[in-house]
Amino acid sequence: MSKELLLEVKNMSVDFGARRKRFRAVDNVSFDIYRGETFGLVGESGSGKTTIGRSIIRINPINEGEVIFKGSRISGQISKEKDKEVTRKIQMIFQDPMSSLNERSKVDYIVSEGLYGLKNFKSEKERLEKVSKALSDVGLLPEFSSRFPHEFSGGQRQRIGIARALIMEPEFIIADEPISALDVSIRASVINLMADLQKTLGLTYLFIAHDLSVVRFISDRIAVIHKGRIVELAETETLFARPCHPYTKALLSAIPDPDPDLERSKTLFIYNPADYQSPDDEPVWTEIEERHFVLANKLILESA
Repeated sequence: MSKELLLEVKNMSVDFGARRKRFRAVDNVSFDIYRGETFGLVGESGSGKTTIGRSIIRINPINEGEVIFKGSRISGQISKEKDKEVTRKIQMIFQDPMSSLNERSKVDYIVSEGLYGLKNFKSEKERLEKVSKALSDVGLLPEFSSRFPHEFSGGQRQRIGIARALIMEPEFIIADEPISALDVSIRASVINLMADLQKTLGLTYLFIAHDLSVVRFISDRIAVIHKGRIVELAETETLFARPCHPYTKALLSAIPDPDPDLERSKTLFIYNPADYQSPDDEPVWTEIEERHFVLANKLILESA
């Protein structure tokens, strides 16, 4: 049974800055996401992963390429009707639950912002019912709607952010490092919540993170991004079992080992791009095995 293609990113490039000081944050990135899967996007800070997510949801304009959602282009100039559809069907969970919530508003209004923006409720009673259900779905009591964000813990604030996304009944959610600002002790509960919601509501995720161990737990496929370019893409266990690109190997070697003896004795793999550059051998996007792609030249393939 073939999978349904939900989102296509085709040759996306995103620039920032003025013409003479333009910086390319995302460089010719392409990938597909299928309905019902969790697609992990991993890279160090400044690699361009958040920019990709913000460009998909139309916060950042793209300079080249296009984004296709359910067979229709949603990048560039689109109709008001299409823009409303994107707003409702694609939602984003932001990294910092404190800064992404309006401290002057009560939870009731925060969760309802999307409903107010699209007038997506018929009566006040229906709006209140939707808010109550969204809070219940993320494990919060409906009466919390009368409180302010500062009255909650970090994990609870992130659940409010998830509820704000869920109330729009989206099909696709971009989770931008949703647990990186949380205490280690509550990260697992938020990840488990997202996994449960995916099964219950049939959601599709783009899960952005810098922690490969977390992404391994929740993702079906993983793309590794370095300096604005995707360097490797594979199914999760394939990537961990047979990493090909040296940058992927470096990220994997940096994952802490719970065994202190093994952690002390392990050797970190250092990735130096200059060691794999050749003026007459530019990297090419290559399928080295089924559904396992790498941006590689001969030097990289020989080191795999």
